[in-house]
Amino acid sequence: MRMRQVWLGALLMLCMVVGAQASSELPGEIRLASETWEAYTEADGTGLGWDVMRKVFEPAGVRLSIHSVPYTRAIGLVQRGEADAWVGAYRDEVEEQVFYPKHFYDRDQIVALGLKDKPRPTLNSLGKYRLVWVRGYGYQEYLPNVRDYREVQRRSGILGMLDLGHADFYIDARPEVEVVLSQTDSPQQYRMTDLTQLPLYLGFADTPRGHALAELFDQRMTKLIASGELRPIFAHWRQPYPFD
Repeated sequence: MRMRQVWLGALLMLCMVVGAQASSELPGEIRLASETWEAYTEADGTGLGWDVMRKVFEPAGVRLSIHSVPYTRAIGLVQRGEADAWVGAYRDEVEEQVFYPKHFYDRDQIVALGLKDKPRPTLNSLGKYRLVWVRGYGYQEYLPNVRDYREVQRRSGILGMLDLGHADFYIDARPEVEVVLSQTDSPQQYRMTDLTQLPLYLGFADTPRGHALAELFDQRMTKLIASGELRPIFAHWRQPYPFD
């Protein structure tokens, strides 16, 4: 009887060890959700952001599975465990069912776009103006003195809001503002003003799979930053290197 108990105990320990090893194994893919940003996270898998992610994960045997969805939906997919991480997160912007790695992978240059006859805004003067940005970006959490702001569903009507005086400044990352300006015949009527830079993170699902992938992400980013291997990617896309 005692020998049987010993064997059962040994079998149980073996099962626990095997289970722990299986749970710590990396998946063969990472499911990344992202809004479609021009030349950054295109739906066809091209862009600076996707090139960085491939450099991080693919040498470790983890291929990218890309899901192009609106930003708020990307967050929801991660919170429900239907995606492993979303791209372009500001640290701690969402706290429930997600977590953030140690390393950021890029920086957003945040700018204000307004009519040229408006005074140039500063971080300290933002509280005097009526601001507008796209729903889900939460710039009120990262910009000081913000009081009067409005969130819109899409960027297509923002220039009209500025023209009609319904808002003083549009707040967004510089590439998105440049895309908006490219859609007007009178870009000279507007002026961009740099405000600040915000580090960009992957927001991971708070699951064992998400934690394993985040650990890999931090390990790989530590190596890639030290070696400078990411620098040619930013040079190729003519974007500033964020780790200098």
